[in-house]
Amino acid sequence: MLRKLREEVLDAALNLMKYKLITLTGGNVSGRDIETGYIAITPSGMDYEKLLPEDIVIIDIEGNTVEAKWKPSVDTSDHLYIYKHKPEVQSIIHTHSTYASCFAVLNQEIPCASTTLANEVGGTVPLAKYAPVASGDIGPTVVETIGDKRACLLANHGVMAVGPSVRHALVAAVMLEDAAKVYHLAKSIGTPVLLPDSEIQKAKDVFLNIYGQDK
Repeated sequence: MLRKLREEVLDAALNLMKYKLITLTGGNVSGRDIETGYIAITPSGMDYEKLLPEDIVIIDIEGNTVEAKWKPSVDTSDHLYIYKHKPEVQSIIHTHSTYASCFAVLNQEIPCASTTLANEVGGTVPLAKYAPVASGDIGPTVVETIGDKRACLLANHGVMAVGPSVRHALVAAVMLEDAAKVYHLAKSIGTPVLLPDSEIQKAKDVFLNIYGQDK
C-alpha cells in the first residue's frame, strides 16, 4: 500500500542522516497521500538504515492503523494535529539538527539574514513554546506559531519542518540548518545584516516560480 509514498518517507529519513540533521534513531518523517488522506510515518525507535519501505507505518488521520508491522513514531499525534489544522501541509519532518537546535535551547527565533532562509523556509524562523515530548502538545504549539513558514523551532527541543511534499519538507529542514549555521558563525564575527521584508519576498518568489525546471 502507498509504496511510492513509503519510499519517499524512507528516502527523506535516510537523507536526514546524510545531511547530519539527526543522530541514531532521532527525528521522524511523515507524508500524506492526497487521494486517500492516509499518513505514512516512520516507526518509533528504529534504525532508518535497516528499514525497508514496507516498514513505514500507514495510519489514517485519526491515528488508526491501516497497514503496519511496527508502532508509529512517538510524535504521531503531533503530526496528525498539524495535518488536521494545516490542509496545505502534505509532509512533516522533525529533527534535532545541531545549529538550529542551539537557537531552540536559547529560546530565540532565527532572524532572516540570508536568501537561503528566505527561499524555502520563508523568512525568520519563529519559536514555538516549550511542550513535553509525547504530551500531544507539540502539534498545537506548531500550528499556533508556524503561520505560512515552512519551519519553526521547538523550544528546548529541535525543529519541525513542513511542506507541500516530502521533498519540500526535506529541503526546508536542510536549508534551515544551513542558514542557522551561517547565522551562528556570522554572529561570532560581527552583527549579521538582516534582509528587509521586500527582499525576503523577492527571494521566495524566485525560488517558488523561477528556480528549477518546468514540468
